[in-house]
Amino acid sequence: MPRERVYTKKGDDGTTGLFYGGRVRKDSELPRAYGAVDEAQAVLGLARVAAGPGELDSMLVAIMRDLWVLMAELATLPENRSKLSPGASAVTQEMIDRLESTIDGLDERFDPPTEFVVPGEDAVSAWLDLGRTVVRRAERHALSAAEPPSLVVPYLNRLSDLLWTMARWQEGESRPVRKV
Repeated sequence: MPRERVYTKKGDDGTTGLFYGGRVRKDSELPRAYGAVDEAQAVLGLARVAAGPGELDSMLVAIMRDLWVLMAELATLPENRSKLSPGASAVTQEMIDRLESTIDGLDERFDPPTEFVVPGEDAVSAWLDLGRTVVRRAERHALSAAEPPSLVVPYLNRLSDLLWTMARWQEGESRPVRKV
């Protein structure tokens, strides 16, 4: 049997297919939102490479799995979202709770900065800070793409908090802006 081609040419007209059917323009709110999440996931992959094997890698892989779930929800037309499966293709409260638990656990492992910090004390924290900013953009795009009762926006909001916490944890000691 011949191998299926990577390219389909269906998107050459500027549209993209969605989960559970339908097509939308590639610059519409759904692909804009899940595209920003996809970009965030790629940045987290760079953080994984910079960190190497270990605790942070395991945490990031779990987050990346969640982001696939989140992208499935964002890649579904609102009228088809009833077909999504909680935790497999739709964000759940438990997913948000896990992020909060991780934030709380990491927050106990370092002294938090008391003022704005200069990103880039090391490569890992710099990638995590970049990931945080991409997640914030994804959150802004998700506002119109995933209205309540969707939990996409709260998940992304909490994820940006977690990435900030991870970056500060990885730095150990942050450089305050006033020392620059």
